[in-house]
Amino acid sequence: MEPAVRQIWKRSFQNLHRPFILLHKRHHSGQVEDADIPASSHSRRIKPTLLVSRLYQPSNLRDVGQDNRLMEELTCKSQRLMQQAGLIHPSNPGCYYYLPATVRSMEKLVKVIDQEMQGIGGQKLDMPSLCSADLWKTSERWDLMGKELFRLKDRHGADYCLGPTHEEAVTTLVAHQANLSYRQLPLLLYQITRKFRDEPKPRFGLLRGREFYMKDMYSFDVSEEAAHETYESVCQAYNRLFARLGLPCVQVQADTGNIGGTLSHEFQLPADIGEDRLLVCGTCSFAANVETLSSDRTDCPKCGTGTLVESKGIEVGHTFYLGKKYSNIFKATFSNHQNKPTVAEMGCYGLGVTRILAAAIEVMSTEEAIRWPGLITPFQVCVLPPKKGSKVDEAAALAEELVHTLGKSLPHLRGEVVLDDRTQMTIGKRLKDAGRLGYPYVVVVGQGALEEMPKFEVICQQTGETMFLSKDGLLDLLGTVETV
Repeated sequence: MEPAVRQIWKRSFQNLHRPFILLHKRHHSGQVEDADIPASSHSRRIKPTLLVSRLYQPSNLRDVGQDNRLMEELTCKSQRLMQQAGLIHPSNPGCYYYLPATVRSMEKLVKVIDQEMQGIGGQKLDMPSLCSADLWKTSERWDLMGKELFRLKDRHGADYCLGPTHEEAVTTLVAHQANLSYRQLPLLLYQITRKFRDEPKPRFGLLRGREFYMKDMYSFDVSEEAAHETYESVCQAYNRLFARLGLPCVQVQADTGNIGGTLSHEFQLPADIGEDRLLVCGTCSFAANVETLSSDRTDCPKCGTGTLVESKGIEVGHTFYLGKKYSNIFKATFSNHQNKPTVAEMGCYGLGVTRILAAAIEVMSTEEAIRWPGLITPFQVCVLPPKKGSKVDEAAALAEELVHTLGKSLPHLRGEVVLDDRTQMTIGKRLKDAGRLGYPYVVVVGQGALEEMPKFEVICQQTGETMFLSKDGLLDLLGTVETV
């Protein structure tokens, strides 16, 4: 390179990186002169307070109330409420954009799932969505899955599928560990990823889509007895999970389907929109999917005295004892006590992550307003200042101060409190929006906040109760809110 050209490049490079160098100096010294800071950093400042006006939740992406064609597509309450509130937006049949509030809720749900899975020894990993057809042909599921399997070819003509489940992949992974010892078992590996299923008629929003999030876990055990113990521990973890979410799920006997194995249970959330027919005993704890029993059977096969009553449910979880179905095929072995290779006993366990979100909204919400499980609501508190120009306009400053006080005094609520700063709108209109979006607690800062003994109107949306509390009373109430 010519010397003159080299000097031009050198100066250009230095000028390009000068702002970053100066900012780096400020980081170490703690202070910097204004002249040393790039002008662009002063062009816009973002307030730390979460403002409703800045949240990307455009309920007007598609006016579902005016589009009759779309209204016909909204086949259940959760789908209608989520689209009207701007929580999801349709992309193509069975696929949706998940907007920020929905992602917040889903991330919280993932945290709860992680807690329960890791609490029983689960280890999180991530497997490719793009799966080789060779694995599926080896297990003979390439043809068994039929048209529900999304299939594609790469540029070299090799066949692949988008994974609806990962038994083949995880068993192959474990089989590649040649030195796996019985001391390392049980081994529980799980992931939370996008899954794909080519539904012929996707419907019910996130309840039955073609692309969705699922938690799938796979267990490897030393014996059939140990595998059953692991199976039971996962079922107990599922029951704890749904109890924490406040969802009255029922564990029912189920068919093993194309997953295979000799034992299977579904976790069903009772709902009229549910596609599964369940038979539940009114006397004992027996419950089963109608697929496993004769649909006209009325006597309980467990207690013998109870009567089976039919109901509908949404499947939100499924567990399978697989035995050696996959471990034999892919040679997933471990070294036993005698240091001899032994085929592992397996189980697999699924949770529909996005389906749990939609199912919870389906069963907990009113026809007009979303209600979330408390742990996974996108935001816990919404603070409403008065309308701009109203008689109590001066209380607006108190509302913003309250948001900061809540974050400072209640660390578990940091990032959980939003200020509805759309003060050009009436309190009534913003209350209606808050109800639609399902904030568990709405705090109205009005005339009462200006009194000698300030009071705040607090609406508990889960119960419909309205209270008038002092700041200390409000702190005591919100201090009991559980978050993840």
